[in-house]
Amino acid sequence: MSGTSEGPVPRAGTSPGAGPPEVTQRDHQGSDLSELRDYRAAFAASALPMAVVDPRGRIVRPNEALGGFLGADPGSLTGQLAADLVGLTSDSPTWRAYTEVLRGTRSRLRCTRRLKHADGRPLWAEVTLVPMGDPAGGTGRALLSVSDVSDRRELRERLRHLRMHDPVTRLPNRTLFFERLTAALESPPLQEGSPPHHGRIGLCYLDIDGFKAVNDTLGHRTGDRLLAAVAGRLTDCAEADDHRTGGHLVARLGGDEFAILVDDSSGTPQLTDLARSVLTALQRPFEVAGHRLSVSASIGVVERAASGTSATALMQAADTTLYWAKADGRARWTLFDPERNAHRMTRQALSSTLRPAVERGEFTLEYQPLVGMADEVVRGVEALVRWKHPRFGLLAPSRFVPIAEEDGTIVQLGRWVLRTACRQARRWQTEHPDEPSLFISVNVAVRQLRDSDLVADVAEILAETGLEPGLLQLELTESAVMGSSGRPLRVLQALSDMGVRIAIDDFGTGYSNLAYLSRLPVSVLKLDGSFVRGFRYEDGAHPSPADETIVEAMVQLAHRLGLTVTAECVETSGQAERLRRIGCDTGQGWLYSRAVAPERIAELIGTRPPEG
Repeated sequence: MSGTSEGPVPRAGTSPGAGPPEVTQRDHQGSDLSELRDYRAAFAASALPMAVVDPRGRIVRPNEALGGFLGADPGSLTGQLAADLVGLTSDSPTWRAYTEVLRGTRSRLRCTRRLKHADGRPLWAEVTLVPMGDPAGGTGRALLSVSDVSDRRELRERLRHLRMHDPVTRLPNRTLFFERLTAALESPPLQEGSPPHHGRIGLCYLDIDGFKAVNDTLGHRTGDRLLAAVAGRLTDCAEADDHRTGGHLVARLGGDEFAILVDDSSGTPQLTDLARSVLTALQRPFEVAGHRLSVSASIGVVERAASGTSATALMQAADTTLYWAKADGRARWTLFDPERNAHRMTRQALSSTLRPAVERGEFTLEYQPLVGMADEVVRGVEALVRWKHPRFGLLAPSRFVPIAEEDGTIVQLGRWVLRTACRQARRWQTEHPDEPSLFISVNVAVRQLRDSDLVADVAEILAETGLEPGLLQLELTESAVMGSSGRPLRVLQALSDMGVRIAIDDFGTGYSNLAYLSRLPVSVLKLDGSFVRGFRYEDGAHPSPADETIVEAMVQLAHRLGLTVTAECVETSGQAERLRRIGCDTGQGWLYSRAVAPERIAELIGTRPPEG
């Protein structure tokens, strides 16, 4: 019980609290030396290749594993530059980080390098460099270690390949395609002495015509096999063209869409030749799962300078051009046309602003006289709509009416035209009570017959404006009227019963079903201008006797059916004279007047318009 619980018993000649400093220091030194020997033993025996590097970057002490890794005697490595042995001089950022670690201003360098093992096989190594204290207590030395990460790298590459490739065709997928495309467009300018480079990029963007029918009739398994066979032929075509510049990438972008990227195009001829070879290759029948299948492709071809373009712009151009190839009949390639694309962009701009433009009142009407052929007195006018576009200026109907018919805006626009024209006709009537009233002719789209209550609209507008039904003429194209049945025919009949006149515009260019004509509620035929042009004798023009014979026959037939006839595009007095002798009732064209503002029409009421 004599203090054993209070700690160790002091040795003789010492006081209990003093302790022997000499012995303790020697014990500590012995412990440090022992640990140092242990560290050196571990360093030497480690399977991880390592080396101590001095502040100048030279190897001070390599271990056996590093010698085995590099295929050299460890002793021979002493004094060599570590950076040279493990490839740290290949790029500036790595070299800068390496020197910072040696100076003690950076805590760690870790990078991956492709090296060669002692047995000659290439491998991926993770190189690490960390500062370490030296025995003198200073800094500046560093510990270098090299770890073989080839298996990890291979697994990562395999996973990336699976993520970047299509499982059906084994081709690069959309992700890898856009990665390559972006890299090709962002490549830095060539340095002096670099291999020749054209600085251009090309793309063939295609899909398989009728592929959906294969899937629907033979199943997706057969469809997948067909896609794989198509991919093989596309790859063959790309490889055959590779001798020119190389760098071709064939990718499946999804569904039956493929792309061939030429990231160093020599020019448009190379791309068009490639597209031709693809079409030829795909026209050969495919033997797939016991079926002999014939397919074709539509291809959009884009070729341009890489500088100044973007992946988005290139793909938009390719998609547009592929659409053109399909619209032009399929089984063909179509080259991107900037002018055609500008027209498309303008059309899109008009389409997106058409409906708001109607609501904002951006439209106006001009009027072209319809003149009696016998006395050349103005009998009526045709209302022609114009769009006062804030960006594109004054637009003729041909620029926007087809768009309005497609998206349904024609119903709203047509109602505005009808109301404005009837109101103007009534104003002329009240301002010139002593002159014969002019009739107003308004064009009507077939969609107005189908998608709106045109009868109710006409009745409401006539009541609102006070215009007599007999002074309103509605013009429909021949193709819209001929063959009409059901609701459109009932609408025409109701309008005719109301007293409104129905005219067939551009007669002679559509169905020309004269037998059916007698059963329609039609009052007027307007002969297409293509026939009237054949009447010209002036300016060295050669008249067409056939046109004269056809027009004369149509006029006689129309009169027998109780219809009146208007000739369009009358431009010369010679044409007017011939049409008058044939028996045309009214004429319309630049001989009499172009389409003009309503104030000009007011000046012509009850008069003969001046020629020209």
